[in-house]
Amino acid sequence: MNDENNSIYRELQKHLDKLPIGFPATESGVELRILKHLFTSKQAELATNLSFQPLPLKKIYRKVKSSGLTIEQLEHELDKMEEEGLIHFGSTKEGDEIIKYYVNAPIVIGFYEFQLNRLTEDFYNDVMLYFEEAFLAEFNRTKIPQVRVIPVEESIDYEQKISTYDELRTMIENIGEPISVQECICRQAKDLIGDPCKKTDLRESCFAFRSFAKTYIKKGLGREISKEEALKILRKAEEDGLVLQPGNSLRPMSICTCCGCCCGILTNQKRLSEPAQFFATNFYTSVDEDLCVGCGICEDRCNMEAIHIEDDIAHVNKARCIGCGVCVPTCTSEAIQLYKKESEIVPPRNTAATYMKIMDKKAELARAEKNS
Repeated sequence: MNDENNSIYRELQKHLDKLPIGFPATESGVELRILKHLFTSKQAELATNLSFQPLPLKKIYRKVKSSGLTIEQLEHELDKMEEEGLIHFGSTKEGDEIIKYYVNAPIVIGFYEFQLNRLTEDFYNDVMLYFEEAFLAEFNRTKIPQVRVIPVEESIDYEQKISTYDELRTMIENIGEPISVQECICRQAKDLIGDPCKKTDLRESCFAFRSFAKTYIKKGLGREISKEEALKILRKAEEDGLVLQPGNSLRPMSICTCCGCCCGILTNQKRLSEPAQFFATNFYTSVDEDLCVGCGICEDRCNMEAIHIEDDIAHVNKARCIGCGVCVPTCTSEAIQLYKKESEIVPPRNTAATYMKIMDKKAELARAEKNS
């Protein structure tokens, strides 16, 4: 029975590994522990009949009809999985009929984040082990990240031309409503294990927009806020030295405010010797050595360990700098500045386009590997 049970979860793992952001296997088998923690065997089987493209309920029913479920029972099971954060859901109206759609969720940004307020220490430790063993390599595989970095507002010299998609206030003004704010799951997890954030006291510091916000609000995980309150919280995040990471698109579904001590992405990326190559960013920092007094504030503020003081002068390792601008506003001598890169990275138009771009790149890499 145990082998049969494991096979269901292994099938789900292989299925989820086909998503744009996959779910690769590990030698330790930690990925199966994660799936067993979240999915019942019945839910795991149902999830293998979904896709990263939304499928209508009736089409899913045709795939699972032989299981003996009625379409009403299937709808109930899928709704329960969506409520538990295991899959995503959407709907459209055709005449008087509501058409429901269901879609597989990746681990990040997906079913991990929706375990907000349901975390256990063992589950969190398994997720962090999985990041280390397999997921970071998968996340970085195409060098097309799910999120990007925009500079903190005070770090920008507006004599430089800055695109609207890199400007925080313009982004929030045009993002669409509703806007929700919810606790950062990374800081919630760190609080759980007794290792609270060293950067900020903020906990409600992650944002969702439009349909994504509606999902958080419906689940009771987030609360609806105004654009003014969103900007107020984001200003506090900037003051505290957090990295602003919206989804990697012109119209992002979310913004995370990240630190190098809690964020699952930053903490794992900064273990690499040259992590900057895996970030979508249009800026970099540079120090005027003649102005620098070696106070060390920029070194303390940096979330990527990209700055070090040597001979009383700050030096920036550009292979580690992600152009967040956190170091700029607090420089006591105005020696460190943010500069725009010559080659600008334009985000995909929306989240779906981001995922399709990742899928196309994965296919290209797979062909290259096959032909090598």
